[in-house]
Amino acid sequence: MGFTSSILVKSLIVMLFVGVVSAQLSTNFYSKSCPHVFQAVKSAVQSAISKETRMGASLLRLHFHDCFVNGCDGSVLLDDTSSFIGEKRAAPNFQSARGFEVVDNIKSAVEKACPGVVSCADILAITARDSVVILGGPSWNVKLGRRDSRTASQAAANSSIPPPTSSLSALISSFSAAGLSAKDMVALSGSHTIGQARCTSFRARIYNETSNLDASFATTRRNNCPRAVGSGDNNLAPLDVQSPTAFNNDYYKNLMSQKGLLHSDQQLFNGGSADSTVRQYSANPRLFSSDFSAAMIKMGDNKPLTGSSGEIRKNCRRPN
Repeated sequence: MGFTSSILVKSLIVMLFVGVVSAQLSTNFYSKSCPHVFQAVKSAVQSAISKETRMGASLLRLHFHDCFVNGCDGSVLLDDTSSFIGEKRAAPNFQSARGFEVVDNIKSAVEKACPGVVSCADILAITARDSVVILGGPSWNVKLGRRDSRTASQAAANSSIPPPTSSLSALISSFSAAGLSAKDMVALSGSHTIGQARCTSFRARIYNETSNLDASFATTRRNNCPRAVGSGDNNLAPLDVQSPTAFNNDYYKNLMSQKGLLHSDQQLFNGGSADSTVRQYSANPRLFSSDFSAAMIKMGDNKPLTGSSGEIRKNCRRPN
């Protein structure tokens, strides 16, 4: 009886701790300490996207790749140091993660408004929302109060971020590890309605897969992605062939037409458990927008550093 009571008490303590961590993130966290943070971030994001529309997708991707590796802690932004190899050189990020200079600019603008107050992890969360909105997508209230990690893990990035070769079950498992459901996974995959992918990410699909790939789509993509490895590896193709610079639900329409660029994209509509959700989002853009927003908030809640954990980095590229 005593043992059972002890277990119960410990369980309640864990539940209380999780609740406290969640409660420490709030939409008005900087309302007094940095009231102009949203204005500073949005202005810098708007400027970056006006110069290069693709940057919106790149900034959104940084938030994803941050949150999937040991939680939303700004670790993806850290350069290598003598004590650790950072996440920038991990396979999912190397030569593809971009926008770090834009984040530097945003951080500088925020530091001018309120020095030493806003974390790099929170800047990524706000930047992701603003990028989506600027490109025509939905808005949501970003929860804030994260602190920055002092270290990064190349190994964790390699194991936690799902590669473009992932099966449906592997995608569901990867998102589950980040506290996200299968439905959240399908909704968040809709972020591929913007942005581009390198030839290396889809070469195997356009040359080797036939059963779930539109033939004319494959032919078009082959024009810019040679079969030979090492030839045109960095050539780009839009993830959403219909409207590559507009945030909408065309991504799901593409999947239903077997025009998903990545193997992992088409897995969402390939006779499996995600098919029905893809159909729903394809037919109902409002539902997609609502579910995407809710899933982004949920993803942002993944294991944040709060309170006295971590730090507020002065420079997003290195620990203080």
